[in-house]
Parts: sequence; structure tokens; C-alpha cells
Amino acid sequence: MQARAQRRQTQSDARRKGVLDAARAVFERLGIEGANIREIAKQAGYTPGAIYSYFESKEAIYGALLDESLERLNAAVDATGASGLTPADLLEAKAGAWFGFYAANPRDLDLGFYLVQGLRPRGLSSELNEQLNDRLHDALRPCEAALQAMGLGAEEALRENTALFAHGVGLLLLQHTGRIRMFGQDATLLFEAYLIALVERLQRRGL
Repeated sequence: MQARAQRRQTQSDARRKGVLDAARAVFERLGIEGANIREIAKQAGYTPGAIYSYFESKEAIYGALLDESLERLNAAVDATGASGLTPADLLEAKAGAWFGFYAANPRDLDLGFYLVQGLRPRGLSSELNEQLNDRLHDALRPCEAALQAMGLGAEEALRENTALFAHGVGLLLLQHTGRIRMFGQDATLLFEAYLIALVERLQRRGL
């Protein structure tokens, strides 16, 4: 009985993953506004009714994709060791982790910033959008904590962390759109230079 239930769960998980994989392809092609359950079902090889047994709407599917992406982002940041690192080294390691994740996974950047639908979280409820934003912030909090460990107050650490994230995302967008080539620059090197300059600036202040 238990083995049968486990097989059913395994099959259900595989079908759900198939739906999400299909939806990812459809969202990349059509955006969330152009996508619909019928198109996702066609891509997955299921009937629309089968999709509804897993997700109540295309927005719920989009939210599940983004949630899964943010879990992988947080795992990448968490996997960056903190043992024995100074606050400055920790800042560089944690920031490098989230930047590296998005640099290596441009489609996750698209999901995280709603680029497949025009820069706004259309269709997502305010509650779901807030939950997803909180999970993104979870991946950035280690940098904020490192900044505080370097001597910044909570508000200033938040400002510096926001500026750091904005700088990184801007570079990632330039990289993923190919626009950085017009400057003849490398996004990763520029991000590392920003981090070094940030640490040196704080150290000059005696923090």
C-alpha cells in the first residue's frame, strides 16, 4: 500500500514538473499575458483539465516557477561558506553568489524581474508578490548582515545593499541583452570592482 502511494506521488511530482517545464517555455515565448492554460497544456502534452488538477491558474503556475527559482537562488547563497571569513570577505562571497547565480541562469533573472511580461508582476496577487519578494530578500540579507558586521547601522546597511543589488542587476541586464559589448566590458569584472570599491570605501571610514 505504501509503495503504491509512493509511486503515485512520484508520478504526480513528475507530471507537475512537466507542467512547469512546459509553462516556462510558453512564458518565455508569449509572456504571462499572452500565455494561457490551453497553450501550456498543449506544450506539456496534457489536456487543460489535467493542468487544473495541479494549478488553479496560469498566474499560480508563474508563481510556482518563480518560487522554485528563488529556492535555488537561496540555496546558492547558503552554500557559500561563512566559516572563518571576515565581514568584508563574507560580503564579497555572498554578493558573488547571487550575482553568479543570475549570471549563469538568465532565464531565472527574467522570471525574477518579470521580464517575460514587461517589468511588472501582472496577474500575481499582492500577497503572492509580497511572498516572492520576501524570498528574494532572503537571498540578499546575508550581504546586509555582513555590512552591519562591518559597522554600518541597519538603515545604512539596507541602503548600501540596495545599491549593490541595483548595480549588479543593471550589469546582469547589460550582459544578458548583449548591450555590454558596446562598452567592451565584462559584467563580472565590473561587479567585482564595485564590491572592492565598496569595501575600501567603508574601510577608509574606519568601519
